[in-house]
Amino acid sequence: MPPSGKSFKLQSKNNLDTYIKTSRPLDDVQPEVTSQEIRDRGSTFIANLFPAASPSEVRARIAYLKDVLHKGKPATHEIAAWRCMVPKPGRNGLGGPDDFELNVGNIDDGEKWAGARVQKIMESYAIIDAVVIVSRWYGGTMLGPVRFAHIETCAAEVCQEFKRSEELRECISQLTNLDAVLAGLRAEYSESSPVEPVTTGSTTSKDYTNLDLEKGRRLIKARENAIRTVKLLLAKRREATSDAAANLDDPT
Repeated sequence: MPPSGKSFKLQSKNNLDTYIKTSRPLDDVQPEVTSQEIRDRGSTFIANLFPAASPSEVRARIAYLKDVLHKGKPATHEIAAWRCMVPKPGRNGLGGPDDFELNVGNIDDGEKWAGARVQKIMESYAIIDAVVIVSRWYGGTMLGPVRFAHIETCAAEVCQEFKRSEELRECISQLTNLDAVLAGLRAEYSESSPVEPVTTGSTTSKDYTNLDLEKGRRLIKARENAIRTVKLLLAKRREATSDAAANLDDPT
């Protein structure tokens, strides 16, 4: 994904139906993260975060939540905010990071100022290519300013979990690459010294399905240390081989 650009395009509409009516047909993309419910004096708040790489995908996700997932029990407000990295007009994205700009926006859906608050939460977590939708079912009692705290809490929860998921995916990718490097170095060392196997851990492929972020970070450090160790052993082996060859060439 390209880094954040400097161009920002704000698309903000207060009427949810006006925004999503231009959506493409409903898809079945499920939310990647869902927050815990917050209940206060009859009102219920819950946030969902969907992946969305373009404004059209944003509209489709909002429509899907409103017209499919919440069809049986419509929310009073579907407050949404999004941040998508999109190609600039006339660009195809093949020219590098300068081809992209950040498309951002929010919808209050009748809960004045709420959309901007959700958008600020997304910005604070540097969430890109996603839409956060905070749903509120009004319970009949006006909550006052505390309703914004509930909206922000739900939004922050899904953003934080999404960020951790992104970091975990990057961690697993890095581990997989380090495993491949380490396996190659071990094979090289074994070929140079068949009677002296290298002992820096298992050579079997790893399953990181249930890996958590903290353990992943520890494993990355362990792999990096193992790679340094094998590189050191290889350097010593090459030096010894070079010295032996020099002695053979010098009969004195």
